[in-house]
Amino acid sequence: MNQAIRIESFGGPDELRLAETAAVTPGPGEVHIRQTHIGVNYIDVYFRTGLYRPAQMPFTPGLEAAGEVLAVGDGVDTLTPGQRVAYVGGPPGAYARERVISADRVVALPAAITSERAAAMMLKGMTAHMLLERVHAVGPGDRVLIHAAAGGVGLLLCQWAHHLGATVIGTVGSAEKAEQARAHGCHHPVLYRDESVSERVHALTNGKGVQVVYDSVGADTLTASLACLAKRGLLVSFGQSSGAPPAIEVGQLAAGGSLFLTRPSLFDYIGTPAELQAAADALFARVAAGDLQIHIDSEWPLAEAGAAHQRLESRRSSGSIILRA
Repeated sequence: MNQAIRIESFGGPDELRLAETAAVTPGPGEVHIRQTHIGVNYIDVYFRTGLYRPAQMPFTPGLEAAGEVLAVGDGVDTLTPGQRVAYVGGPPGAYARERVISADRVVALPAAITSERAAAMMLKGMTAHMLLERVHAVGPGDRVLIHAAAGGVGLLLCQWAHHLGATVIGTVGSAEKAEQARAHGCHHPVLYRDESVSERVHALTNGKGVQVVYDSVGADTLTASLACLAKRGLLVSFGQSSGAPPAIEVGQLAAGGSLFLTRPSLFDYIGTPAELQAAADALFARVAAGDLQIHIDSEWPLAEAGAAHQRLESRRSSGSIILRA
């Protein structure tokens, strides 16, 4: 038998319940993984609440994990039993002790990357790579604004953007988080509860604004994000931890100075095995070079997945939250 978190109805963290599930075996093109650590991400909350719909109910949430290959199915020649691996991608099902998943969603882990770090960084790190290297190619002299700069993705974005030569401005909710963001490459933390973010951004940029805003918060920040942009600036809305972003009239983009708006999904950027491997290689290289420090906020037993979600949604966490399987 296997054990997994099952969700039988949409709702709060108490819907995450550990259950006995059937043993798994890999089919053609699949790999069977004994998972040791599992990443907890806001997209898991979206599935839990029903904002994003799973293919069926009940279901097991989760889109990333790390562990060891137990067996491979017919036709798999890229992975072998005993190999340390990690994955990111759908369908949901990562909150489990063992998992069968398509082998083309799985990458081998370098010796220097522990399973804990892999589970904490795969989705968030590849998201940072997508945002800074693919959606907008950040370079020396660029000015960027990162919302939730002390969060799991935020800390990686700050470090990565810093090493690309950008001036990094980040919003945070407390003085403690401001210090964490600053220690991870954020030049100018902004306490969004105490000051106007747009006024502070324009003061820091001599009235020019920023070339790009990375907004994972949504409802509470999108309007201010538009106001922070320089002419022809880009607003990247990639999450909604505070709720769905408000609608934007096309005319607002013109009025703001020929602005651009995009809503990227990581899975559109790692849709092929080659794209996935390239993103993983870029992430592993940054970690190996010391450009990225992977900060783990907390680690929870699989059975306490609900408490992990409560921690994530509390806005008290900083860095990544993982489950121990």
